[in-house]
Parts: sequence; C-alpha cells; structure tokens
Amino acid sequence: MQVKSTNRSHGGTQSVYTHASKATGTEMEFSVFVPDHEDGEKLPVVFYLSGLTCTQANVTEKGEFREACAELGLIFVAPDTSPRGEGVPDDAEGAYDFGLGAGFYVNATEEPFAKHYRMREYIEEELPALIGAHFPADMERVSIMGHSMGGHGALTAALRNPGAFKSVSAFAPIVSPLNCPWGEKALTGYIGANKAAWREYDACALIEDGARVPEILVDQGTSDNFLENQLKPELLTQICEKTGQPLTLRMQEGYDHSYYFISTFMRDHLEWHAIRMKS
Repeated sequence: MQVKSTNRSHGGTQSVYTHASKATGTEMEFSVFVPDHEDGEKLPVVFYLSGLTCTQANVTEKGEFREACAELGLIFVAPDTSPRGEGVPDDAEGAYDFGLGAGFYVNATEEPFAKHYRMREYIEEELPALIGAHFPADMERVSIMGHSMGGHGALTAALRNPGAFKSVSAFAPIVSPLNCPWGEKALTGYIGANKAAWREYDACALIEDGARVPEILVDQGTSDNFLENQLKPELLTQICEKTGQPLTLRMQEGYDHSYYFISTFMRDHLEWHAIRMKS
C-alpha cells in the first residue's frame, strides 16, 4: 500500500491509500479512519459503499462520520466505486450510470468489462483481507452500509454472505436492479441479457430466493428525485413482509438523495451498527 494522505481528525487518523488490486488488475484507492486506541486493541469495522459517480472522497469529505466513529471506537473504510486507469473500459457514450464510477459491485462476465470490473470480489474478499492484515481491525466484528448503488452493494453483499457481516444498513438503496433503469443498463452491460443471472445482484430477488440477514435498516428521503423510478423502496418492504425478513424502513420527510441527507442520519446508522457488533 502507498499512503496518499494522512490527517488528524476527531481524536483519530484519517488516511487515504492506494494499492495494486489483484481482483481488478488496477490500482485502487480507499480511505480509512482509525480512532485512537490502546496498543494491541482490535476495533470493529464498518465498510461504506458509495453511489454512482462517486469515489472514496465523497463520503470521506462529506459524510460527517469521524466524530461518531471516534466516540464509538469504529474503523470506517470507504473504497472506490469502480476500477480506474489506463485500459479500463468506460461507457461508450460517457454516461454517468455505467462504466467508470459505476461498477455496481458486480463481477462482470461480459467483454470488455470482465477483466477489470470485479468489484464484488474486491469488496467481499480482497479489501477485507487487506484491512485485516494492515490495520487494528477485529474482522470478527464487521458491518456494511452504503448509499444508492452502494446501498445495493451493501444489501446484496450481506445477503450473499450470511454471517460475514454483523449488520447491514443503507441510505436510499437501489433495492431491485431487476426493476429499474439503472439496474437494467448496468446488469445487461456487465452480466449479459439472461436475467436469471442478475438475481444474485438484486436484494429483493435474493430475499425471495431465501437469503436472510438478522435485520435491515434503511433511511429514504421523501424528496429524493430518484425515489419512484429507480429506488422503489416499496419493493423491499413487500418482499420483507412476505418472507418475514426483518426490515426497518424510515421515510425521512423532505430529504433528498445528497450528502446533506446522508450526513444527517450517519450517526444513527453508526450507533445502530455499533450496538450489533457488541452483541
């Protein structure tokens, strides 16, 4: 790993790193906040997955998580949203919702994306191993959360890997890529036209097919301009009620899709995760 930046903040250390990823075959960047702690102490870890167009910098600079993480003793890890660099293919028309900044946390099988777009492997295997090896992280106490596309990534990662995460939450997640334009475009491009293969990347489909987590927390703004066409939280509510999957969905009046919304409820989510990682 190479250190890109290090700053003191809220009684902890905020750093940004780059490293050569075996999963993506590219250089990847991620940020880590580590609270001050006793020598030899191992701290629980929260992974945060960002949304379309984002890098690690969005939540690192706007998420307002450090004070809460310092108080709660949580390591906060924020990776990039896609591979980047020379030779990494992008959307042919330069659209924001596919290609660079829009990896959708899948292992692509379609060319020319299959070589580098392996964000599922990166998030579920390579990055946790890296955090466990190089930071004071208790990898038996790990939670995951995300926003929008990253909410989709967090929900599906937790549902596919029972027991790997103590808890999972999301801000304005894409709950069913099978049933929204963003998902249809991304999964067709990365996975192909066979929609049966998409189900492992759809939280609602995974729950319908039997996947379970202890509980799910979701916050969704009522003034989110993507609410009706892309996010469709009612689909998650319906399948959770049908299957008995515990879900707390909080509709937050007047909030939009931005980091003004995310930062408002960030502490709530971190406290929620901290309780579950202690139990």
